Amino acid sequence: MQVDLKTAAALDEKDELAHFRDEFYLKTNTIYLDGNSLGLPSKRAESALLSMLDAWKEFGIDGWTQGEKPWYYLAETLGEQSAFLVGAKPEEVVVTGSTTVNLHQLAASFFHPEKNRTKILADDLNFPSDIYALQSQLSLRGLDPAVHLVKVKSRDGHTLSEDEIIASMTDEIALIVLPTVLYRSGQLLNIEKLTKAASKRGILIGFDGCHSVGAVPHEFHKWGVDFAYWCNYKYLNGGPGAAAGLFVHEKHLGKTPGLSGWFGSNKESQFDMEHTFTPASTAGAYQIGTPHIFSSAPLSASLQLFKEATLSAIRKKSLNMTRVMMDLIDSELSGFAFRIINPAQDERRGGHVALLHPEAARICKALKQAGVIPDYRSPNIIRLAPVALYTSYEEIWRTIQVLKDIMREKRYEQYENKREVIA
Repeated sequence: MQVDLKTAAALDEKDELAHFRDEFYLKTNTIYLDGNSLGLPSKRAESALLSMLDAWKEFGIDGWTQGEKPWYYLAETLGEQSAFLVGAKPEEVVVTGSTTVNLHQLAASFFHPEKNRTKILADDLNFPSDIYALQSQLSLRGLDPAVHLVKVKSRDGHTLSEDEIIASMTDEIALIVLPTVLYRSGQLLNIEKLTKAASKRGILIGFDGCHSVGAVPHEFHKWGVDFAYWCNYKYLNGGPGAAAGLFVHEKHLGKTPGLSGWFGSNKESQFDMEHTFTPASTAGAYQIGTPHIFSSAPLSASLQLFKEATLSAIRKKSLNMTRVMMDLIDSELSGFAFRIINPAQDERRGGHVALLHPEAARICKALKQAGVIPDYRSPNIIRLAPVALYTSYEEIWRTIQVLKDIMREKRYEQYENKREVIA
């Protein structure tokens, strides 16, 4: 598609989600394209957080059982409200912990090495924190991660082949943990195909949904995914440090989790204070500690926005925005050594565009100086994430014009080509 400013304005005029932009706090003269790392705050999220603070003021300790949103049930309530995001039943989801804590819990619950099945299958491109957690789980069982953590290699350094992942599902594999969307390249894996292959071989499989939930619809229950986990501060705009999400398929509910904690108890018996753990019959059993009330509050408001917008409309716009951005890159930035490394096919692409460039770090600094907020990933990737609820097509067009000016005038050369403390 050939896109100019007039075309971008026309796309914005026809955009059925354009009015949601008014729901968010947007900085003047700034184009925010880092929502795949930290989403922007909504006005409703602010109100929800302040309301929770007011409940603390009004009720004190009675806030656990009184008020509009009693804290005692908040993790389960938000889980039920989040279920539509991943195609789950209400009882299969809970909002709790953090991404890595939840992976530790799920690996402790579902990794049962026995006989020749003693290995975990992951991939060479996975987010480091996931790998650290899996290495820890192996070490805790006296298994050498160098031997028992199998990582599927990438042929091009950016994407993975589902067929090669399936070929690695040998009779030595006890557990598989993969991303839904690769955090660098934005490749969307075929979750249904991988889950069916794992199930056929008697291997449990779970997914890290951090870079897809809120941008890509899923059907975890229907596909038979054993478990999944994700953060709520990227596309879901739950705020920095927001409580994370956790899914456990109903076929595994009712079991005692690997890491038991008081708030994983059956709600009716929790305050009996018995030393015998009675797990909840829902995904709530996988909670470890007390719910993070203020880190959960904004999510309740954000989920309202997603319900109103609908995931299908969000996905449709997201795909169109990344398509427009890729077309603009091809037409406007040829000759500047950029290479798009995310998949071009809609069914294989997540919510961001990934650009490869040897000067990526300093280009990102120049973009920030010009009022465009990108995301850098070492050693040479620029991630640009137009978010359906608050990014406009005109902003996408202007971003590429800014980037073209930076390259043409070599403005990036004034910066050092290395990342800041936080990329």
